[in-house]
Amino acid sequence: MLTRRTLLRAAVAAAAAGAVSACAPAGRSAKGTVKRTLPFERIAYGGDAQQYGELRRPAGGGVSPVVIVVHGGFWLSQYDLGLMVPASEALTREGFATWNVEYRRLGDPGGGWPGTFLDVGAACDHLRTIAPQQGLDLRRVLTLGHSAGGQLALWVAGRRWIRDGELRATRPLKIRGAVSLAGVVDMRQAWYLGLASVGKVLGGSPTDVPTHYAAADPAALIPLGVPTVLVHGSADPIVPPAISEQYQREAKARGDQAKLIPLPGTGHFELIDPATPAWASVRDGVHSLLG
Repeated sequence: MLTRRTLLRAAVAAAAAGAVSACAPAGRSAKGTVKRTLPFERIAYGGDAQQYGELRRPAGGGVSPVVIVVHGGFWLSQYDLGLMVPASEALTREGFATWNVEYRRLGDPGGGWPGTFLDVGAACDHLRTIAPQQGLDLRRVLTLGHSAGGQLALWVAGRRWIRDGELRATRPLKIRGAVSLAGVVDMRQAWYLGLASVGKVLGGSPTDVPTHYAAADPAALIPLGVPTVLVHGSADPIVPPAISEQYQREAKARGDQAKLIPLPGTGHFELIDPATPAWASVRDGVHSLLG
């Protein structure tokens, strides 16, 4: 008997399979072709070639709030932080410093479990090191991620609740809020819906590695204890809107301030393109959390 979940899982798996080869906006390949128009500084936070970020600061100097930007791409190595350069530059023009982070991914030595997560956590914590000379306000730090990066953005915001295991951090940077753009924010649900990359990055299914899901899945860390904004297009063919919808319901039920912004007729990549109407919702979500 075909259930609604079975049909949805088949549709998601088919869409995701096609999306892996087309996981970048039209006119931009996975790596290397994005145009950078604002000055930035490339800063290493570790010794591996993938452990670095691009820091952009708004014009005018002074101390700036920070948006930590995390790219998506199914946690796969062929997709890099270039995906988030337009969004980073747009937010920098809005008056925010942006820290667009790279990390080891599936296909990179050390990528996947637990390296991908440890890298993103280390990149965020590295802000403590660079903040004094870069004029960064560590009291006003927000994470923002797209697709797989949405999972990482919310995970960073909630990782202080991890009490043991490989992902436990002794003194994680305090995050003021988190924005997910079409994020895979419920990894267990995503696995059951057929997003195979979830199992690859976590090392198995929820049954195989339950402790991995408990430590890395934002939905498993609810309540995060910080406000979140979830932006998701109703026509997203890659990450089902139901994932954000369910996350918001569970987060609110457990006391978190979680706002869902559904965008009718909007797909997956419009959310990271400042030239689209969808960008206004992203911009406003960031402002609502950082003031």
